[in-house]
Amino acid sequence: MTRISNTAEHDSPAPAEPDLTAEQIVARAEAMVPELIDRQAEVEQRSFYAEDIHEKFARNGFYRILQPRRYGGYEFGLDTFVRVSATLLRGCPSTGWMYTLGAMHTQIVATVLGEQAQSELFGVGDFICPGTAVPSGSAVRNADGGWTISGKWSYCSGSPYGTHFLGHALIAGDDGALPMPLFFVAPRSQWTRLDDWGQQLGLRGSGSHSITMENAYVPEHLALPGVQIMETDVSTGTPGRALHGNPEYGGGPLSFTNLCNAALAVGIAQGALDIYEDLLRQRSTLVPPIVRRHNDPDYQFWYGDALGMICTAEAALRNGVQQWHDNSAKGPAGVTRESDLRLSAISRHVIQLCWDAVANYLMPTAGASSIRHGERLERVWRDMSMLHSHGGISILLPTVAVRELTRTRMR
Repeated sequence: MTRISNTAEHDSPAPAEPDLTAEQIVARAEAMVPELIDRQAEVEQRSFYAEDIHEKFARNGFYRILQPRRYGGYEFGLDTFVRVSATLLRGCPSTGWMYTLGAMHTQIVATVLGEQAQSELFGVGDFICPGTAVPSGSAVRNADGGWTISGKWSYCSGSPYGTHFLGHALIAGDDGALPMPLFFVAPRSQWTRLDDWGQQLGLRGSGSHSITMENAYVPEHLALPGVQIMETDVSTGTPGRALHGNPEYGGGPLSFTNLCNAALAVGIAQGALDIYEDLLRQRSTLVPPIVRRHNDPDYQFWYGDALGMICTAEAALRNGVQQWHDNSAKGPAGVTRESDLRLSAISRHVIQLCWDAVANYLMPTAGASSIRHGERLERVWRDMSMLHSHGGISILLPTVAVRELTRTRMR
């Protein structure tokens, strides 16, 4: 994919490595995979990746892949981001998950908020922003137009190194009316991370702690009343598209999020396939003729079919990203609700293909010794199962989203 360059003219800080390319930053992610594999157990024990890994991510420029060049980022776009994301997940699902969900909201902020907000938010350097689309808590407007927000938000992946938090609160309705959502971004000084992650089935090291806010103040320019970000209509343009001169900052937030979710599944499935391939090369069949598993016709079939499914999922993901890019390039009118939902449906099937490959082929035939506690495949299986139980992925995406897609197309 050819990245659409930022055409806005402005005096702005250059990124740390102005000549860094997308291929170079992907290669940096690939080079980290062996270390991420070796450190999976400690990541689970800590419940998030280590400070030195965080520092390497920062030096490698991973946190600035989506950040606009206007504010010292690389503006490489969704294509590069999902490649880096899937690569890190291939090494350690918890680490890759935590990174992805902490870094991806840069795109949303750079799309929907105005210049004042972006200058303030991205001016801190690396912007790491866990977030959730599920409304919680309460928001009350102050006399100066800002908001006082209180509440608790769960599953805020990326929170240990978060510089900000992206959330939705509820504004009480007048005279019995239903509450209205408030989209907001709060700086680190306004929220607290709870120590409540690490005992779940999988993704124990994903830093998915809860966040609380108590009478926290969020200024007017960092909040959008009446906005639920996954429902945002960008077909008439966005502040980010106008500010940065890059159509990708006018893309659909729903499909962007779901394509990132699909990258999570592809990365985890690729890691599972790596382990399975090693097992085929190292272990022998159980009954005569005793041969290395990779020479056995049954294992050849299981591996080959799983490989084909995961490669198909990756191909669909890349095509979905290209469609998202192309729709954005057409201008605001090219980013419709129907296109947003269609790309979300593609993402849903990418995830399902990855799950089917791992659950139906790799896990049943890898052998019980491969899933003992502490084995890499055991950990990856727990992580994949946790992804499969994600409410947005396994409940809302295959039901609400696909039904709305049909209704949108049939109008």
